[in-house]
Amino acid sequence: MSEKRLDEETGQYTTGHSYDGIEELNTPLPRWWLWTFYATIIWGLAYTIAYPAWPMVSGATAGVLGWSTRANVAEDIVEHEAQNAALVQELVGAELASVEPGSDLHRYATARGGAVFRAQCSQCHGSGAAGAMGYPNLLDNDWLWGGTIDDIAYTVAHGIRNETSDARYSEMPAFGEVLSSGEIAALVAHVQALPQGAGGEGETLFLDNCAACHGEQGEGMRDLGAPNLGDAIWLYGGDDATLTETIANARFGVMPAWGQRLSEADVRAVSLYVHSLGGGE
Repeated sequence: MSEKRLDEETGQYTTGHSYDGIEELNTPLPRWWLWTFYATIIWGLAYTIAYPAWPMVSGATAGVLGWSTRANVAEDIVEHEAQNAALVQELVGAELASVEPGSDLHRYATARGGAVFRAQCSQCHGSGAAGAMGYPNLLDNDWLWGGTIDDIAYTVAHGIRNETSDARYSEMPAFGEVLSSGEIAALVAHVQALPQGAGGEGETLFLDNCAACHGEQGEGMRDLGAPNLGDAIWLYGGDDATLTETIANARFGVMPAWGQRLSEADVRAVSLYVHSLGGGE
């Protein structure tokens, strides 16, 4: 480090810093730049006083203006609900089967129901409602409990095999506890050949153990939530290994009772939305 001196060529004093013979000039910053910098500091301090900014133990400082993004969103929601209050009232009181596609009510309900579906249902049934293994495809006509709008609304509201008393409920026995592996293999072969069936031991076992719920031809019973085994639609899969697992250990899928979590308007809206996707009956 060298001593500060006046640089004769520029007329500026040096800072006293020197590196490899190169000295640093102590050139003042432009006044306009300094005043702009000071103004940004003052503006920043004023902003942190006026608006929420400083993190505290249980939250941030509220700011003297009391401004809040959450409060703004809440106001927007209240305003939106007020604008649609008449449609909501009509939706809650309407017979769902009588809501005409293309009507203002139907357009509102499906738009609202689509938002509910994406937020609450798509995690299991997929964003396009095509389902996945163990989660039904809502785009086809193969409904375990019925695909009318009223059936769908009941399923949405009360769910399946949950802790509520009004849930749709059915339970398939784990036949691995009562049948041998050979008998299960014969059942698998018979089920894969339905609706004609494979005959023989598999047919006898099916009639004795499965027909009470699934029907003699495997056509299923919607009142019991027993699937049709004679079509090509499988909830868990129709290959040998998957059917063996299903027959031996059974399945027990659960759906929440959304009527306890959503408003009546949301339940009805999402039911109309699902029904409008093309799979509803």
